[in-house]
Amino acid sequence: MKKVLSILLAAVMMCSVAVVMTSCGGAEEATNSSDVETAKVQSIDDLEGAVIGVQRGTTGDIYATDVKDAKIERYSKGVDAVMALQNGKVDCVIIDSEPAKAFVETNEGLKILDEPFAEEDYAICMAKDKEDLLDDFNDALEELKEDGTLDQIVGNFIGDETKGKQPYETAEGTEYPNGELHMATNAAFPPYEYKEKGKVVGIDAMIAQAICDKLGYKLVIDDMEFDSIIPAVQTGKADFGMAGMTVTKERLKAINFSDSYASATQVIIVKE
Repeated sequence: MKKVLSILLAAVMMCSVAVVMTSCGGAEEATNSSDVETAKVQSIDDLEGAVIGVQRGTTGDIYATDVKDAKIERYSKGVDAVMALQNGKVDCVIIDSEPAKAFVETNEGLKILDEPFAEEDYAICMAKDKEDLLDDFNDALEELKEDGTLDQIVGNFIGDETKGKQPYETAEGTEYPNGELHMATNAAFPPYEYKEKGKVVGIDAMIAQAICDKLGYKLVIDDMEFDSIIPAVQTGKADFGMAGMTVTKERLKAINFSDSYASATQVIIVKE
């Protein structure tokens, strides 16, 4: 009887040890699995092999494609990429600094890394056969820079002291003898272009209005997907494109660009 009890006791002890070992092994495996699934991006160096969310067709998309071993998840809107980050579908989002600030302000638990990812300049795009119109736009941009209107418009959307206090307003009696100009944009890129009460507003919309006022054109803004802007300009469906667009060698093969009207930075949004 004692021998039977000893055998049973030994079996129970071995089983207990096995359970403990299995539990420890399971916990260790779960921890390792979690580490693998969540790539903690804390700097640019951590981007290698990460899952990066971008807005399709943007310079963030272009730059992210060059990151070694990274998997790029492309979304039609920047806000969709940010939502993917919150839901754990991507490790980070690469996007322009000002929209990034707006997204972080309205979504808890997100932050922008201190180190910028890339520096860039924004410009207006036009079809290759519209060189005369492009020259007119450049002349108008130069005047807006010299008389302070450009700084005024940017300051109306960016900067704590002047934000919302110095909008550009079309002078009373302004006429448009030269007809309409259609601007292609993607109104999901605050503060450069976004919708307010159903109307496209923002830095780009206001600058475009100031240019058209100077040149005698009535401005019409057509909202579309970002990656549809260049084709719309190429085919004449739009007269120009303005959507926080950066000059790149690849884009210059298809369209022309105006002088720069704003500088920007590509940044990385991550979870806190």
